[in-house]
Amino acid sequence: MDPRFIDDLAKRLSAALPPGIAAFKQDLESNFKSVLQSGLAKLDLVTREEFDVQSGVLKRTREKLAALEARLAALESGRQES
Repeated sequence: MDPRFIDDLAKRLSAALPPGIAAFKQDLESNFKSVLQSGLAKLDLVTREEFDVQSGVLKRTREKLAALEARLAALESGRQES
């Protein structure tokens, strides 16, 4: 996860606070960052690059499976004719 994204989100959350709480803004922003990092760390996330690589692997696997299924069907139909 991009640390800038977490920083930006924490700043947005602290900016949304009422003016009376502005004195605690720095502490709250720091706490927001900690909570966000902790919560996101618990999720089973992958990077976009990892996702794209695995998508490519899955596509190639599906293509090979389709070719093998077609080959098996051809072999089975040849066997049934005999």
